[in-house]
Amino acid sequence: MREITVFERIVAGELPCNKVLENENFLAFHDINPKAPVHILIIPKVHVKNFQEVDPQIMVGMTSFIHEVATLLGVDKTGYRLITNNGDDGGQEVPHLHFHLLGGAKLAWGHFADADPKGSF
Repeated sequence: MREITVFERIVAGELPCNKVLENENFLAFHDINPKAPVHILIIPKVHVKNFQEVDPQIMVGMTSFIHEVATLLGVDKTGYRLITNNGDDGGQEVPHLHFHLLGGAKLAWGHFADADPKGSF
């Protein structure tokens, strides 16, 4: 039996979040450890482990929802970065599909956290 994720607990109302937008299928809320002036987490309300396992039909609705979040926050005009980490090597910390929407400033591109200093990965 799998462990209930923190995102499932947020969806169930067991844990609080600073909501940006919600509908019957998706939830967007502020990240508690932001990496940009705007850092929003966007999740499906149903449990999906990661992007590799998502039903493409969920992504149809999620795409529209992400567009709506970006417009609501005003980053649709200025630009934003949309990231999903997939699996352990991809840096996924919570095993529930989620997208990070980052914006509100000119974003730099970081480095690989565990990269070999000689440049091999």
